[in-house]
Amino acid sequence: MIQVRNLTKRYGSLLAVDNISFDVERGGVVGFLGPNGAGKTTTLRILSCYHPATSGSASVAGFDVFKNSMEVRRRVGYLPESTPLYSEMRVREYLNFRGKLRGMSHPQRVDAIRRVTDRCWLGEFVDRPIGQLSKGMRQRVGLADAIMHDPEVLILDEPTIGLDPTQIRETRNLIKELGERHTVLLSSHILSEVEQTCDRTIIIAAGRIVASGSPQDLRNRFSTQARVVAEVRGPQQEVESGARGLPGVQKVESSSNNGWVRVAVDAKPDLDVREDLYRLTAAKGWTLRELRREGATLEDFFVQVTAEQQKQRTK
Repeated sequence: MIQVRNLTKRYGSLLAVDNISFDVERGGVVGFLGPNGAGKTTTLRILSCYHPATSGSASVAGFDVFKNSMEVRRRVGYLPESTPLYSEMRVREYLNFRGKLRGMSHPQRVDAIRRVTDRCWLGEFVDRPIGQLSKGMRQRVGLADAIMHDPEVLILDEPTIGLDPTQIRETRNLIKELGERHTVLLSSHILSEVEQTCDRTIIIAAGRIVASGSPQDLRNRFSTQARVVAEVRGPQQEVESGARGLPGVQKVESSSNNGWVRVAVDAKPDLDVREDLYRLTAAKGWTLRELRREGATLEDFFVQVTAEQQKQRTK
């Protein structure tokens, strides 16, 4: 549904997108992640035909975004991070205006406005001026506009920004529903939302794709380095020294609070030191209040791979 090959975008001497390639299959929800300045928004704008690329190629729904931009726009619903709206218009008036621009007939517009205002929880605000709406409500108007023409592809740039926790949950469920009928590509800084919403994740850093896969796959790549955490009542220096002496241990961090020492132990990949750490505390006569292995999260993987990419780029 979306194909990107060797896509590059320069702004003068700034290389915003650096020769990236990826595919997005039909259906489902794909998360496009990266730190600020990674190239996410630039890539989404190119795919939505708002920005030209410097080089490379991209197609959406079988149409080239550079040669057949009007065909692409008919098949894409785009929600930018900062939704441009006419504040003096009422919600219904704005959506009707947008439907006219898309060539929708009057009956089509009436049905679409009823459908999208219901799905985006805008029913009671539909005749209110947009300028009187909160930032979160304006975000809903932008999402309603993006899905109004029932596009094959939805490109959503930070769709939950400005929403309260209840609205975020509702939007997450809506995006899941949309993924059953549409192809959804979304960017977000909220990694927990991506884990709960997306079937696949693409991570970009310093303009390059650094990882791709399901959230579970990415967690599994990092899980071999998951650390063991223990809470022990004993002398902090002795606890830390004893943990460092265990076989395969590579790094130990400790802190103390009210006589309890919290020690975090990183060992060699695939090595679980919980049993050795328990034996150590038993042999020393220390009280053990907690012993667990921290599971890897998407955030752990994200921080690691983006940091590595930034280091490589600054060399």
